[in-house]
Amino acid sequence: MKTVLALETSCDETAVAIVRDRTVLSSVVASQIDIHRRYGGVVPEVASRAHVENLGAVIETAFQQADAGWSDIDGVAATCAPGLVGALMVGVTAGKTLAMLHDKPFLGIHHLEGHIYASYLSQPNLQPPFLCLLVSGGHTSLIHVKDCGDYVTLGKTRDDAAGEAFDKVARLLDLGYPGGPVIDQLATTGDASAFVLPEGNISLPGGGYHPYDSSFSGLKTAVLRLVQSLQMKGVEPLPVADLSASFQATVAKGLTKRAVKCAIDYDLQAIAVGGGVAANSGLRQHLSTAAQAKGLTVLFPPLKYCTDNAAMIGCAAADHLDRGHTSTLALGTRSRMSLMDVMALYES
Repeated sequence: MKTVLALETSCDETAVAIVRDRTVLSSVVASQIDIHRRYGGVVPEVASRAHVENLGAVIETAFQQADAGWSDIDGVAATCAPGLVGALMVGVTAGKTLAMLHDKPFLGIHHLEGHIYASYLSQPNLQPPFLCLLVSGGHTSLIHVKDCGDYVTLGKTRDDAAGEAFDKVARLLDLGYPGGPVIDQLATTGDASAFVLPEGNISLPGGGYHPYDSSFSGLKTAVLRLVQSLQMKGVEPLPVADLSASFQATVAKGLTKRAVKCAIDYDLQAIAVGGGVAANSGLRQHLSTAAQAKGLTVLFPPLKYCTDNAAMIGCAAADHLDRGHTSTLALGTRSRMSLMDVMALYES
């Protein structure tokens, strides 16, 4: 079993963890939400600067929580793609430096692979193959997980990611940033059947709809037009709880329908959900109910491992390191990188 020090700085969370195989020894996250809330979203330059300021203290805290020293560490990992390049560079540079100073192997980790591995942290006996529904602020995909580093994307969003749609709709409703948690909370008191909204089906040239791909841009526009229509009619205040509940239910139903069909079509008995939207109560309820009716197992990571964290990065790194996969110190960062190319990050 390999023990890894992992750094995650792909966006606006400065996170460090020490992970042994699939066991988290420590996991520390310094959130930047309060910094970026005033701007209504993440400002890349501000995020990078905050990572530089926070990383040293977060690393020290992770070692203290794990009651570990460098003699206990087998490798150092850092998220290298995809993400904000400046933010990624902070973590990768720190990871390489620590690896060189302490004579440890370095591993660059794909952020999306980390979200897949989040399910292993609460389900250590989980083994491929299974379907991963990855839903976050930047990504929405259905991924056939065949093995460590072996993935096939079966479905994806054609425009906005699910988490991005939550943030944009929250902005339309003047609910602040980040939008997902606020909409989720309001939805519990709203009527999900109050408004009919489009699921975002993708038409096929020969007729019908793509079974696994999705779209959220049209849904966002539909909410905008609905809000404008209500305002023109003099509805005041806006029924934000009903709007939130209707929007959230539409997203949850669409994702559930595609995930369940995909799992059945590919004879995959388990659906592991990863990413920030995996914390959404509406998605958890809809998907769990639909999957159970079809005899499928659904696995949701604990809420603390849904949003960006270094524990999931460390779990992925420990598996790669155990298989002899290491990265060169010349490895760079990438703002975009397909999950299908993950093995290009390693020398062997």
